[in-house]
Amino acid sequence: MCTTCGCGSDEVRVTAVGTTDAAGEAHGHVHAPGHHHAHEPDQAHGPDLAHPHEHEDSKRTHTIDLEQRILAKNDRLADQNRQWLARRGITAVNLMSSPGAGKTSLLERTIHDHGAGRPISVVEGDQETIFDATRIREAGAKAVQINTGAGCHLDAPMVRSGLEKLEPDDGELVFLENVGNLVCPALFDLGEARKVVVISVTEGDDKPLKYPHMFAAADLVVVNKTDLLPHVDFDVDRCEKDARSLNPDLVWLPLSVRTGDNLATWYAWLRSL
Repeated sequence: MCTTCGCGSDEVRVTAVGTTDAAGEAHGHVHAPGHHHAHEPDQAHGPDLAHPHEHEDSKRTHTIDLEQRILAKNDRLADQNRQWLARRGITAVNLMSSPGAGKTSLLERTIHDHGAGRPISVVEGDQETIFDATRIREAGAKAVQINTGAGCHLDAPMVRSGLEKLEPDDGELVFLENVGNLVCPALFDLGEARKVVVISVTEGDDKPLKYPHMFAAADLVVVNKTDLLPHVDFDVDRCEKDARSLNPDLVWLPLSVRTGDNLATWYAWLRSL
């Protein structure tokens, strides 16, 4: 169980879509080291032998220590992922957003337009289904689906399992499409070269201040669905100002996947990686 966010699934399913049989069936189960049930020593002995009057401060200390150990282990594995990718000349981009912002649509359009200037493969993260990995395959790229169950983010060991199943070619661009969530993915290094946050104008312009860790960690913020601006109450300038107050160095990129407006700037950014 990941105590940093409360998500709790010991079992993570990794499915190669478009690289296995035609039926797209799941090929076994992968147990992610970062997701496990952690028990303090007195919990193993049952309620009669536990300390009945444990202070709240002590519980908080245990929780913080466990969070630090989980994140430290994840960071070590993320460094291994980074080295694995570097040896192959592969660039990994961690793509994050809330559900429905348009991550998969952006990837589909990018693959179809050959916008990155090199082959693309995708590690897809969702709690359930292989819907998004199937969409990526149909757009023309290799994809592996990671189903996290109750987990609300990808972590470094999940990504390593996905990369081993995906087998990207040397020099490829690999997108790590994270589970739709603006909180926990910001905490977990996956070994990526860049972090991209996608928001949409239908979500409201208050997202940077409501989810500061995500925007502080971003290298690039894509503001999608700008074709809908005449129909929604979204202040692009205010949103950019708030995001830059958290991270002055981020790249700010409004665009519309649907109309193609400003996609050329997105493609230019990808080609610079």
